Amino acid sequence: MNNNIDTIDLEDELFEHFRFEVPKGQTPLRIDKYLMSLIQNATRNKIQTAATEGNIFVNDATVKSNYKVKANDVVRVMLSHPPFENRVDPEDIPLDIVYEDATLLLINKPPGLVVHPGHGNYTGTLVNALAFHFENLPMNSSERPGLVHRIDKDTSGLLVIAKTEAAMTHLAKQFEAKTSEREYVALVWGNVAEEKGTIEGNLARHLKDRMQMAVFADPEIGKPAVTHYKVLERFGYVTLISCQLETGRTHQIRAHLKHIGHPLFNDERYGGHLILKGTTFTKYKQFIDNCFKALPRQALHAKTLGFVHPTTKEMMRFDTELPQDFQDCIEKWRGYSKSHGTDQEEE
Repeated sequence: MNNNIDTIDLEDELFEHFRFEVPKGQTPLRIDKYLMSLIQNATRNKIQTAATEGNIFVNDATVKSNYKVKANDVVRVMLSHPPFENRVDPEDIPLDIVYEDATLLLINKPPGLVVHPGHGNYTGTLVNALAFHFENLPMNSSERPGLVHRIDKDTSGLLVIAKTEAAMTHLAKQFEAKTSEREYVALVWGNVAEEKGTIEGNLARHLKDRMQMAVFADPEIGKPAVTHYKVLERFGYVTLISCQLETGRTHQIRAHLKHIGHPLFNDERYGGHLILKGTTFTKYKQFIDNCFKALPRQALHAKTLGFVHPTTKEMMRFDTELPQDFQDCIEKWRGYSKSHGTDQEEE
């Protein structure tokens, strides 16, 4: 039997990868029981969760937890790492605090800042900064002080941080009940046809590229996700839109927009770092290269965040300006569309 273990570093969620070749003498056995016998400290619940999220494969096809393995099957499974247990060292990292009171604070996270420590990112994170600037922040279920939600490393924008246990519980319930307001601004490839729309589809790990999330039609794979979008400005080959989250899944906006054929501009993980629309002229390629240099990350900003204050019960709504790199990129596209028109034929 050939058993391989591989770990992949992700900025948001980290997994262990296992591969097993079922020996010839194996009698049919439920895959959850089979994996429990092979993987140390793997609980049945953990394996069933992996199956539900589309993270168990037999002969390159996803299977459910009741699948029975047979001789010569090739089994691959991806299990989440246990919570990060290392001590968080305080680090004097500047924070852009938008609002603060006794129970919570709002931070405008810059692009490039990882939210929490994990495999491959042990220092230099937002959590390290919080440990320096604030004492005794409450821990969430993953032992991450103060965090109610998160945004990707190269996404900029608003995050709410709880300063008390009561605030943590109150805010977490709002995010879970989908009563919080979360609006993002995104620059996407292509001329989005509709002025507004809704993207629905379960999200789970991509079958081939496990660093991506993908939309699945099977309701038993992944988690339901809903994204509403509205066009803000058109530049011909790209479109500026706002996205409102009804759910908050890993890479939700990035995966949903790729699914409808409009990946984020310069989103390397989802193919947006390629020239997907436009001409083949050298000057156009140079223009796109200049845009990529101005905005060296995915074009996504968490612009608006609204929630009910845990103590006062007042509805609070915060809004931020687009960071300078995002503004610079948009200005380049405005200039291009004015000189070339916004109704260019897509090639």
